[in-house]
Amino acid sequence: MSDQYVIGVDFGTLSGRALVVAVADGRELGSAVHPYRHGVITEALPTTPDRPLPPDWALQVPSDYLDVLRRAVPDAVRASGIDPSQVIGIATDFTACTMVPALADGTPLCDVPGLADRPHAYVKLWKHHAAQDQADRITRLARERGEAWLARYGGLISSEWEFAKGLQVLEEDPELYATMECWVEAADWIVWQLSGVHVRNACAAGYKGMLQDGAYPGEDFTAALNPAFADFVDAKLAGTIGQLGHRAGSLTPQAAEWTGLPAGIAVAVGNVDAHVTAPAAQAVDAGQMVAIMGTSTCHVMSGSVLRDVPGMCGVVDGGIVAGSWGYEAGQSGVGDIFGWFVEHGVPAGVRDTARERGLGVHEHLTELAARQSVGAHGLVALDWHSGNRSVLVDHELTGLLLGQTLATRPEDVYRALIEATAFGTRTILAAFEDAGVPVVELVVAGGLSKNPLLMQIYSDVTRMPLSVIGSEQGPALGAALHAAVAAGAYADIRAAAKAMGSVRRAVVQPDERRSEVYDRLFAEYTALHDHFGRGGNDVMHRLQALRREALVEGAP
Repeated sequence: MSDQYVIGVDFGTLSGRALVVAVADGRELGSAVHPYRHGVITEALPTTPDRPLPPDWALQVPSDYLDVLRRAVPDAVRASGIDPSQVIGIATDFTACTMVPALADGTPLCDVPGLADRPHAYVKLWKHHAAQDQADRITRLARERGEAWLARYGGLISSEWEFAKGLQVLEEDPELYATMECWVEAADWIVWQLSGVHVRNACAAGYKGMLQDGAYPGEDFTAALNPAFADFVDAKLAGTIGQLGHRAGSLTPQAAEWTGLPAGIAVAVGNVDAHVTAPAAQAVDAGQMVAIMGTSTCHVMSGSVLRDVPGMCGVVDGGIVAGSWGYEAGQSGVGDIFGWFVEHGVPAGVRDTARERGLGVHEHLTELAARQSVGAHGLVALDWHSGNRSVLVDHELTGLLLGQTLATRPEDVYRALIEATAFGTRTILAAFEDAGVPVVELVVAGGLSKNPLLMQIYSDVTRMPLSVIGSEQGPALGAALHAAVAAGAYADIRAAAKAMGSVRRAVVQPDERRSEVYDRLFAEYTALHDHFGRGGNDVMHRLQALRREALVEGAP
């Protein structure tokens, strides 16, 4: 085992990262990142630049994922200095729910001659929120019929998930839907390309495909949504379900040529970026919640009991670790919100000052905001700039900033937005606590853990110490752990987590004085949260509808 290595490949929103890891102890020996050439497509298809996409679309080009295998994996191996022949397995993780419409042989529809100009032929990224109408109908129908599986998703179905996005394809491009022979998670599509085997991972199938107790929603349910959708499961989703850490197949000669790795090595069943991170942080026991904080935040935790948590994204048997119930919740926008503000809300003078000080704008605003006492800016915000994933599960909700005056400065807003995302996390923690699934440890992973102000605010707001994953590349490390299990180096993911995972316990502590003030601000946040999010005033929905009407009508 001392001279054996595995590769973890993390497919994120904007790029893919490959990581070489020692099987014996989890040492990270080399990594490489490859940005997607087409990025996130929100304005227009690359083939039809003059034809704008509708609002709330987010697409990708699947060939960008293959480029990660061709570029990042060989680069990471070279950086590590190991001999590729020493690699015994490869595993991948993906953002979810990211869906690839494909033919039966795995060919993406956007690569089929004559279909490159059809928007529905492309990958629908996780943050494609244009299927909200379909999601609402799925939720309504499930409530009317008393479907038992609805409670496993907190009582609400998201527009991000497999069924809502698939129904949107059917209803907006029925001809293309008929051509589509496979509706597959990108996490499973990339494993298909590596191994030649089409196997659906239990994690995405459970959380995003509504697979519960071995079954998807029945044909009578899908038919009630739309008669042409009746055979959706059998015709578009059918396939073997692979358990996490199991071997999906072996690296094909073609994939070996792409990656520079030995043909025949183990290819692990696919996984989701957030869920795969928990073992990397040694968070495999009940009550250890991992918050993977990046452009969005996903909260995952194993539990020993099954409970219905309002607004959770899902609870799946073995969804994170075999033998435990895996819970998921999340926030649709976190780092994205800070990035949006820096890009669109910061005056040129502030940018110039940051540049003169040799700092990035984020660092400059963080330093200024850190000088403030809690509540000194007089602001409270709602963190819904990309909708609300938990606990309201409503992507029609939008951001709000209350309390601005002529004295409000950019650093005030920046801090208020950080605080809003912390309040969103506290709301999620409270939902789990109230449902009888207490969180006993909060572990932070992701790039935002490097911001000391943000970390202190989260600790003060939640009144919890924060542990931090020991790796800056949590998802890729988590994928590598699963590769080691799939290759037979460890009996299960718990054993791999103990040997290869890494965490620093309770490195940020809450301050009681600040927490007391944050309790008062959180009460204000909750009042706004419930008023605008629970039917007190539907102005956000009305404004979204008006926006879409205006965009469809075009120029005045």
